[in-house]
Amino acid sequence: MYYLYVLKSKSTGKYYIGQTKDLQRRLQYHNAGYNKSTKGSVPWELVYYEEYSTRSKAVRRENYVKKMKSKEFIVRIIKRGERPD
Repeated sequence: MYYLYVLKSKSTGKYYIGQTKDLQRRLQYHNAGYNKSTKGSVPWELVYYEEYSTRSKAVRRENYVKKMKSKEFIVRIIKRGERPD
């Protein structure tokens, strides 16, 4: 399984969207400060994820969500558990 995931910074309230095959390992990676774009906002918590059968589907969804560039859009996904068909 592959996952689209949404992290929320406990220190800044910012969201981060990504995709991975291992959610727990990826969260640990972000919280250890290894990711350049997230290290300034640690600690992070996993607030949402979606499962996909292929990496390409997870990447496609990640790109779509990132393209929206809207905090409201991300919050709506989390609250409603919105998933594409």
